Amino acid sequence: MKTRFWNISGQIIKFKWPVVLATTVLTVFFGLQLPKLSINSDILKSLPDSDKNARLLKTVSQNFGGHNIGIIILETENVYTTSVIEHISALTEGIAAIDGIGSVSSVTNIINIKGEDGGIEVGKLIDPYELPSSEESFETLREDIKGNKLYRNAIISEDETSAVVFFYLNQDAVVKEVANKVIETCNSLELPENLYYAGSPMLVSYISDLMRNDLVTLLPISMLVIALVLFLSFKSLCGVVLPLLSAVIATIWTLGSMSLLGYNMTMISNNIPIILLAVGSAYAIHVINKVRLDRSDDFKEGLQSSLSAVFIPVILAGITTAVGFVSFIFGAYLDMIVEFGIFSSLGTLYACLLALTFVPAIIAIAGSRAIKSRDPLSRKDGFIEKAIHQMADLVVRKPKQILSFWAILILSGLAGIFFIERSVNIQDYFKPGNPARKAEQIMMDKFGGTKPVFMLFEGDILNPVVLKAMMDASAYMEGSPDINSTLSVAHLVAELNYAITGNRAIPEDPEQIQQLWFLLDGNETLQRLIDPDLTQAIIISKFKSPDNASKKAFASYMDAYISSHPLPDVTIEITGMPFVDVVMDKSLINSQIGSILIALIFVIIVIGVVLKSFKYGLLATIPIAASIIILFGLMGLTGISLNIGTVLVASVALGIGIDYSIHIITQFNKKRNDQTDPGTAATESIRTTGKAIIINFLAVSSGFLVLVFSEMVPLIYFGVLIAVSMISSGLGALTLLPVILISSKKTHD
Repeated sequence: MKTRFWNISGQIIKFKWPVVLATTVLTVFFGLQLPKLSINSDILKSLPDSDKNARLLKTVSQNFGGHNIGIIILETENVYTTSVIEHISALTEGIAAIDGIGSVSSVTNIINIKGEDGGIEVGKLIDPYELPSSEESFETLREDIKGNKLYRNAIISEDETSAVVFFYLNQDAVVKEVANKVIETCNSLELPENLYYAGSPMLVSYISDLMRNDLVTLLPISMLVIALVLFLSFKSLCGVVLPLLSAVIATIWTLGSMSLLGYNMTMISNNIPIILLAVGSAYAIHVINKVRLDRSDDFKEGLQSSLSAVFIPVILAGITTAVGFVSFIFGAYLDMIVEFGIFSSLGTLYACLLALTFVPAIIAIAGSRAIKSRDPLSRKDGFIEKAIHQMADLVVRKPKQILSFWAILILSGLAGIFFIERSVNIQDYFKPGNPARKAEQIMMDKFGGTKPVFMLFEGDILNPVVLKAMMDASAYMEGSPDINSTLSVAHLVAELNYAITGNRAIPEDPEQIQQLWFLLDGNETLQRLIDPDLTQAIIISKFKSPDNASKKAFASYMDAYISSHPLPDVTIEITGMPFVDVVMDKSLINSQIGSILIALIFVIIVIGVVLKSFKYGLLATIPIAASIIILFGLMGLTGISLNIGTVLVASVALGIGIDYSIHIITQFNKKRNDQTDPGTAATESIRTTGKAIIINFLAVSSGFLVLVFSEMVPLIYFGVLIAVSMISSGLGALTLLPVILISSKKTHD
């Protein structure tokens, strides 16, 4: 029987050469946009302005350069030696000469305030013209650092084995370029000490390099793996080339669209090429499999018939997969996740379009020999054929055992869900032993961490009341076990007052403060602590613990202080990565639940409308819902945390995995419309689409498992979890769903 898509299929085959030409032109056009596509792994730029913590963090970063702090860690046996100090000085001077860096701070150039002979000197902690060389001079330096709370465990570690050089990027600096120049400069010095890099600019650069390496190395490997699976399954040129070619074209169109619309690649959208490689090949596999199954004497008519028959399931699969990706737009905290949802969805629709136009056009041009079956897997005694027939028989003969098996898996998954942990700690993104991870660990163990905390005061900053409030807030902040030290203009004023009067406190007289300020004015440290109008100033600190509970406790601790210490005509706010992490952690659950529910509802509606049965829409979600439960249970039982990488897994699995259910249900619905009994309809549906589904999830799983070779831990888990979910949702569609369909029809009948 000719379907409503018969004429459309005929037009695609008739105009096969224009279809191929149009596809080629578009591919060239989008391909030319790719060189303009850049990588941006800066999480700060992805934070939403709708969140007050993120908005304030961006403001502080813009006005004070707070977030753009890079750190070089120099590790040695003993910092207090002349050669090491010389090396720190060389690092400091070399980094300061790099374009895009506003200021550099280390033990060799840090501000030092001291009283001498009844006067006061604002200079450097170490005389740049006379570096310490004797044991006595080093002891004096050691005492100066340990005796000053501003520098203690801030520039040289307590165990005296590590020192840090801080550098601040200008607002208009290109982070990646500056970070590369910093590393080049450090390498050119050929220092004997171990050097590590930390801080936002260096992490952004490091993650960008890892992302680029993953794309360059893992994507070709993934293609080879999928090609091998396709070759073993089809043993034909079209069976291998067309699925991969359509996926590659869809990827080029998607990335070209990103570039054309002014978007960058991020640490989330980095997954898009591999996802589209899997999704894009899946649609082409179903088209090719259907053409091979429905071979007739008239090749053109057989191709048209097969294409028209597969139109509905492929379109449904494309729409529902796109919906699964679009669901990320709702409730996602990070803009990069929203962008991932938009372009993954667009890429899916591109892949679906190509599978229904470009792929059959190429088959029509190549002729019947291109899809001729020559592989042993197409025989009845082939491995896949045997598996398909066994599953079809089990569905009819042992439905209770199948239901019991899935019930055990689902219950185990539900039990494991309660053990899922969440993590927004950047350190967990790198493998143990990775230099970036070690740098973060050194900073956490020896220098109070790398997560910046900023307390913003807005008002008349040089007012004694405001400065005293800043000192009081600093003391309160240091009462937290996760805050090592704080720094503000109030501390500098207090140090000046101490050098003159011996009293480390803020003077009561505003004129005295003005006099002290005159001594500080022009010092480069001030631009990181106070604005030129003297109406905004910040307290800078670093948060130590990576634990989410500690971050929540600190947020409540500081919010309680601010609410109980109001100042007239002064606004006090606090922000920083610990506060952003708290909101991000909460959003992981909200966006996960929200995106899954939205995707499930849309899938039910779409399938229900197209197949004119919302019951089918509901039944189609059962295998994928079971797969998601198993997925989360596996995460809980194996200790894989929910983070900004793995939070994508469930919705991606839903979007891709629902395809399998759609193909089974559309075939079952077709057989039932032909008055076939439920049992026969189910077994014939499995035998008709089972091979394509098995090839599909084997290819998809194999492609995603390539991610285990990534240097980024979330990407490794992402690949493993997607592979698991594809296998479980594929097997669910081939076993659990047919049993439910048979049962529902028998009950209805």
